[in-house]
Amino acid sequence: MNDKSKLFRKCMVAMLICVSSGVALADDILKGIEQALTQAQQDKKGVTLYVHGQTIGGGVVRIEPGQWVELRSQQFGRIIVRLDRIDGLAHS
Repeated sequence: MNDKSKLFRKCMVAMLICVSSGVALADDILKGIEQALTQAQQDKKGVTLYVHGQTIGGGVVRIEPGQWVELRSQQFGRIIVRLDRIDGLAHS
């Protein structure tokens, strides 16, 4: 095996490790968002979701784990947001 083949293999292994760690990190982030939403629902506190540069505020009504969250607000009534679209979350 020549040096280029060895280098290529090492690069491919490094790339696979990076990709798999990124997936694990995304899963941890999603679980953290779900935990914060569940806590807000139990405390009956309002939340502000940050979704693609927009803010969405409301009270958590229902969470479908790994799928979506249902919020209720005075302005819109019922709001459903996919969990994988949430960039950030704030609650008081």
